[in-house]
Amino acid sequence: MTEVTAMTTSTTPSATSLDTPRAIEGFSPSTRPSGPSRSRRRFALALLVSAQFVIMLDTSIVNVALPSIQASLSMSASSLSWVVNAYVLTFGGLLLLCGRVADQVGRRRMFTIGSALFTVGTLAAATAADEWMLVAGRIVQGAGAACLSPAAMGLLLVNFPGEHRARAISLWGAASTLGGATGVAAGGLLAGAFGWSSVFLVTVPVSLLAVVMAGRVLDDSQQRASHDFDLRGAVSITGAVVALVHGALALTSGNWKEFVTVGVAVPVALAAVFIRAERRAPEPLVPLDLFSSRTLRIGVALAVFGGAARASTFVLVALYLQQALAMSPEAGGLAMVPTSLTGFVVSLVLLPRVLRRFGPRASLVAGLLVLAIGHLWLALEPAGSGYALGVLPGLLFVATGVALSFTPTTVVIATAVNESHAGLASGLASSATQVGAALGTAAFTTIALENRSSGFPAAFTAAAVVALTTALLGALARENRR
Repeated sequence: MTEVTAMTTSTTPSATSLDTPRAIEGFSPSTRPSGPSRSRRRFALALLVSAQFVIMLDTSIVNVALPSIQASLSMSASSLSWVVNAYVLTFGGLLLLCGRVADQVGRRRMFTIGSALFTVGTLAAATAADEWMLVAGRIVQGAGAACLSPAAMGLLLVNFPGEHRARAISLWGAASTLGGATGVAAGGLLAGAFGWSSVFLVTVPVSLLAVVMAGRVLDDSQQRASHDFDLRGAVSITGAVVALVHGALALTSGNWKEFVTVGVAVPVALAAVFIRAERRAPEPLVPLDLFSSRTLRIGVALAVFGGAARASTFVLVALYLQQALAMSPEAGGLAMVPTSLTGFVVSLVLLPRVLRRFGPRASLVAGLLVLAIGHLWLALEPAGSGYALGVLPGLLFVATGVALSFTPTTVVIATAVNESHAGLASGLASSATQVGAALGTAAFTTIALENRSSGFPAAFTAAAVVALTTALLGALARENRR
């Protein structure tokens, strides 16, 4: 769900400045490779962008079909939640591991494996006769998405250097926005017309095409052979991320005890095990010396806090429209359409221009500031002002802010490492964003639902504060100096 930019070819983090557009170029004119033919590059871009579209589509399309799934399989409310949570936990927990494995075994190979896993999981979910088979299918889907996402972003670096990268990044961001929006719009229609299985089956042709075509159109740089697999590091960091996201989900349902034990204590303990393992491993999953880069440390913080401010927005808005403004689900869905369209247009048209002219850091900061304005607009919306004046402008600000800041967050992380760690950087950015999204959604939703009269203004204000703080952190990020 993120974008990556250029990585240097040195063995240490680069001194590329995040203040300039050079951070997205990847290669200087004298070193830029000729690359594949134009037609092959177009097929490669279509394949990578379609993979991102499918991942985002599946994240949102299933949510709309949940009532149909519950009625068909006679699932309880708690069991139904695992149709969503199984995917989220698996996807978020495995991103970092899969990103590192992609660097070791080959990003194209990992992309193919991820596409195959995603297809198998999708077919299992679509043909599920009971809740356990459905949840199992969602777990396999999440694992496939975790393989796909960092591998695809790593391949984006290899296949689209120089002036091609800004356009590729914008299309990737547009695919993310369009996938989420299409899922919301199409999920209900498909479930109503063809049954809930159709919301899964619609992605199968794309994932099958990825399996067949990856080896033919995607180029990959040479990977370093791995002789030792860091099993202890992999298990501990995966467990920490899963526990953290699970704790955040528990907080959403008001289970504070589970949040403290599972969401705080367990991740802290596993993080300590992970750090110890990385210091001793001959070939660590995450080389700790990468974090000597100030740019990388700041980038991870930007991903966590930015993810909290962005991802929570659409959950808050959906609840706000239906609970505070008493809109029906259908009306609430239509009210969100301008948000999706705006995000798509900004990602496709405005973002590449901003990246080329001002660079990723400026885009990130500007996007977060616009996002904060949108939050504050919704927080201060006077009673009786109506949707057109009180809500729509805030939604448009939010959509613009998300589109401008989402992709450049990964760019910041990517510029801190060399190309051999492209998959790791992608997985680190995506994993940090997922954790932030889970924590932000849990925290701000809890605030919103505590008091129906003042809860939503307080939640939007809190989200604005987080966005502004993250923008300040991004503004303070300077050239990476070791």
